[in-house]
Amino acid sequence: MTKTNSTIFHFAVIFMLLLEIKIQLSDASDFLVDRSKAGLIHVPKDLPLKTTTLDISQNYISELSASDILSLSKLRILIISHNRIQYLNISVFEFNQELEYLDLSHNMLEKISCHPTVNFKHLDLSFNAFDFLPICKEFGNMSQLQFLGLSATRLQKSSVLPIAHLHISKVLLVLGNSYGEKEDPESLQELNTESLHIVFPTSKEFHFILDVSISTAVSLELSNIQCVLRNNGCSYFLNVLSKLEKNSRLSNLTLNNIVTTWYSFITILQLVWHTSIEFFSISNVKLQGNLDFRDFDYSDTSLKTLSIHQVVSDTFTLPQSYIYKFFSNMNIQNFTVTGTQMMHMVCPSQMSPFLHLDFSNNLLTDTVFNNCGNLARLETLSLQMNQLKKLANIVHMTKEMKSLQQLDISQNSLSYDENEGYCFWPISLLSLNMSSNILTDSVFSCLPPRVKVLDLHHNRIRNIPTDITSLEALQELNVAFNSLAHLPGCGSFSSLSVLTIDDNAISNPSAHFFQSCQKIRSIKAGNNPFQCTCELREFIQSIGQVSSEVVEGWPDSYQCDSPESYKGTLLKDFHVSPLSCNTALLIVTIGVTGLVFAVTVTILCIYFDLPWYLRMVCQWTQTRHRARNINLDDLQRTLQFHAFISYSGHDSAWVKNELLPNLEKEDIRICLHERNFVPGKSIVENIINCIEKSYKSIFVLSPNFVQSEWCHYELYFAHHNLFHEGSNNLILILLEPIPKYSIPSSYHKLKTLMAQRTYLEWPKEKNKHGLFWANLRASINIKLMKQAKDTSNTYI
Repeated sequence: MTKTNSTIFHFAVIFMLLLEIKIQLSDASDFLVDRSKAGLIHVPKDLPLKTTTLDISQNYISELSASDILSLSKLRILIISHNRIQYLNISVFEFNQELEYLDLSHNMLEKISCHPTVNFKHLDLSFNAFDFLPICKEFGNMSQLQFLGLSATRLQKSSVLPIAHLHISKVLLVLGNSYGEKEDPESLQELNTESLHIVFPTSKEFHFILDVSISTAVSLELSNIQCVLRNNGCSYFLNVLSKLEKNSRLSNLTLNNIVTTWYSFITILQLVWHTSIEFFSISNVKLQGNLDFRDFDYSDTSLKTLSIHQVVSDTFTLPQSYIYKFFSNMNIQNFTVTGTQMMHMVCPSQMSPFLHLDFSNNLLTDTVFNNCGNLARLETLSLQMNQLKKLANIVHMTKEMKSLQQLDISQNSLSYDENEGYCFWPISLLSLNMSSNILTDSVFSCLPPRVKVLDLHHNRIRNIPTDITSLEALQELNVAFNSLAHLPGCGSFSSLSVLTIDDNAISNPSAHFFQSCQKIRSIKAGNNPFQCTCELREFIQSIGQVSSEVVEGWPDSYQCDSPESYKGTLLKDFHVSPLSCNTALLIVTIGVTGLVFAVTVTILCIYFDLPWYLRMVCQWTQTRHRARNINLDDLQRTLQFHAFISYSGHDSAWVKNELLPNLEKEDIRICLHERNFVPGKSIVENIINCIEKSYKSIFVLSPNFVQSEWCHYELYFAHHNLFHEGSNNLILILLEPIPKYSIPSSYHKLKTLMAQRTYLEWPKEKNKHGLFWANLRASINIKLMKQAKDTSNTYI
């Protein structure tokens, strides 16, 4: 036996033992301390007192004393395999009354001393250096013992007697490399176990005569079998197998790590075929030599299941047709051939009793079982990991398999073209696994009509068509690891209860999924590039309305992928306000807020008289703008006054006490009728003359003004001059409000001016007077070149 195969086997044994440990660690009260692979040379001294499971395997510990574990009164499981312990006194566990699992395999143990107080359930002393079986008389008191691992180079029947009365579930016996020199064939006959596993020496020709037909055994496993020498033809091993007929209870036989010839391999199958064995498994086989043609007797067998795994052959000129016929004509229910590089399998020559066929991990092509009508009873077929290319060929292959219920064609290179025609699957097919292929969206037009379980993960599917009409029976759908952008609805899958759709391209799943899929009891949709927006918020809310057990992987597998500010955030932690997601509500809110703001600003403006300040600033700005556009030379040659004042005599007190002092103190020349009208000229002539010689005409408006006929004349002539000179020389000061009804109809020009022109309103508040005078001075301020002569003529 090769070193590689031996190593693989050892690791397999270790894995099974660790699996058994994990099952026993299911109790929530267990406290596990793992110090394996830590380079330890002694048992750690800092172990917690509450330790129930201690793993110090794969270290360099050479000694185990009572003081090392004395304080661990709650210790139940101790794993100390793969160390360098040479001697063990079981009395070191005297104070560990709860200890029930001890693994000392793969050490250097040569001797042990027993103690009567220990009552193990699991004791593994395999793969050590014992010469004789390490079975003490005290082992007979282990009434709870379920697993016993032993190792030895010599076997004696007397060594087994102390435990002959115990009913042990499983016994593992590892025989040392020097085993076989002084062999007692009957040394194991007193064992009382249901399952026996014997590991023979590695890389050693099988010349053993050990009788392994233990009367109580239901399951037998033999490892490291090498029989290739021509002089014995594997006779020793065949003799061992022939004795199995004595045990009618034996129903399970497993052979591991076999090196033999093709002839011996077929002989082994033939010998087992006529025993009471129902389940026969052969693993890790290396076949040598040529295959001779010989008849095989398929009759009179109890065998139900034959499994052949990992077979290699050093012969390249085998008669493959013989091998295919040899396997296909077996009259058993379950047949498995995996990892053998088998390239083909022919149809049975007659109606086959096969119920389950597994040809995974081979080199089968689309031509397998082509036009085969003798597999009508077949219920399960696995062609996983082969060289299948076209799905249409697989459909054609299965059309005669009338009883086929489960088909696994995953991990191939299958594709489907709709132009290849309609797919006529067996109507009995209920479970179909087509994962890890190169199928696209078109595969949904080629599915069994009554399929209940469909696995399409790891393909190239981008969209699930909505017009599927033949999948009403589908209950479980797996489309993980594709390129789907949307969650499918259940309109076409009315019976869907389990959906796996993780690792796709779904960014905005539909919030109506759970409403559409009323029967869903499990959905796995994590690890998708979720876009955390308003649309996703509704989906998150819908998840909150279903049971947490329905959404698998929630919340850890559901994270935001975009926008960047939310990347990595769990969906359960993503929150956005309802206002930002409801357009109508947002518009109403903005409108109401704007209206409230406008009303508030209006009230504040009215309260603080802001419109008046704005009008004054606007007038001052407009005046400065107009002044820059007027040709000053033309004005300055004819102008003598900055402004002509027109007012009612009833308002003269305001003019003399307020207007004149505030304007003339800034060297502004004012023309008044009582001091600047020329005697002897008519009033109309004086009015026109003053208006023409003044830069601006200021009219002080009040209810008294509209009652004065002369004021009306002055306004008329000033307005007339406005339209004919093309200037903007009128300034209206509203001293007091003028009701519209009080303005005579003849004052149509005044009505027009007040409606079209901006006027200055005399503020009642004293704090506003300064701005009022500043605006007025700015509107009439101009440098006059001609000096007007002082006149003292009085207007009577």
